[in-house]
Amino acid sequence: MIGERNIFSVSDVNRYIKAIISNDQNLKFILIKGEISNFKNGANGHCYFSLKDKECTISCAMFSTYSSKLTFNPEDGDEVVVTASIDVYPVRGTYQLVVYEMNPLGLGAMLIELEKLKKKLLAEGLFDVSRKRDINIYPNNIGVITAPNGAAVKDIITTIKRRFPVCNIYLFPSQVQGEAAPKELLAAFNKSQEYELETLIIGRGGGASEDLSAFNDEKLVRAVATSKFPVIAAVGHEIDVTLLDYVADKRASTPTAAAELATVDMREIQQKCQDSLEGMKDAITDKMQSMKDDVLSLKEDLKDVMESKVEYLRLMVGTKKKELSALNPKQILNRGYTITLDEEGKVVEINENLKGKKIKTISNKGTIYSTVDNVEE
Repeated sequence: MIGERNIFSVSDVNRYIKAIISNDQNLKFILIKGEISNFKNGANGHCYFSLKDKECTISCAMFSTYSSKLTFNPEDGDEVVVTASIDVYPVRGTYQLVVYEMNPLGLGAMLIELEKLKKKLLAEGLFDVSRKRDINIYPNNIGVITAPNGAAVKDIITTIKRRFPVCNIYLFPSQVQGEAAPKELLAAFNKSQEYELETLIIGRGGGASEDLSAFNDEKLVRAVATSKFPVIAAVGHEIDVTLLDYVADKRASTPTAAAELATVDMREIQQKCQDSLEGMKDAITDKMQSMKDDVLSLKEDLKDVMESKVEYLRLMVGTKKKELSALNPKQILNRGYTITLDEEGKVVEINENLKGKKIKTISNKGTIYSTVDNVEE
């Protein structure tokens, strides 16, 4: 008998497929070459078109945030290279490319060569996660490689001094774009390796892809892979990924974010210390109150024990008093008995030596003095 099977809605299927594709890192920020067809400028500055080769076609969307940065006017028939991610539109059950950057094929060829170099270095293990080191967020010394007069260095220094002012900052100046930039960046990196640093930040502000090419230099990337201390790459923004970002121990989207990754905020430490002190104060107060309550409880218990002990001793004294009273010779005399003593005051023993001796007989009524005439045992 065939078991019961689940029935899914169309929405369930489309959302499931979207989730699979959205979580596949191999389909994010990939380079694709093709010919533009059916190019249209939509509302709000968005662009819609298809990208095709000899055999296949795929729909594309380039939203205004990215289309506003285009350096040329795309037309049908243009050969281009795009940076894009695969996305699913679940309402229609279709997939498309979401395009972040588009360049004519000539410029795109550079990106293709860059992709080849990336794959080469990846195969050598330079980008392996196992190589990544943790960042010491309580540093004594941080090195910074960037342009000496740019906004990036100001942002990094300001952020570090605000968050962790006890840290020393060593600047290794270098051009960050242009033909001389790769050599200067490499020289600055080599110089940094002569210092005792906890972390090295290499970066610049955002820019076009061609402005970031110095951070894709193979010699620089290989050198950074050998760094004595962890490196944070802070090159460009979220979609501007360079080879330096892959080889670095951490990647930050901005110089400010890099400075935040490299340090702990001392204000957070101070707040935690204050919270800990308040917690300790409350704990001590609670403990002292508990001890006070224990002392009061012990005092009451001791009082009860002492009262019980005193009452017990009082009863024992009464009992002993009665016992001693019963042993008092006077009590014996009161019952009709007498006591006979010799001249020395000792109790008389019956023997022949008593003849002629003076004795006294004590009763409860008085004392009789006499002389012994005869003794009978």
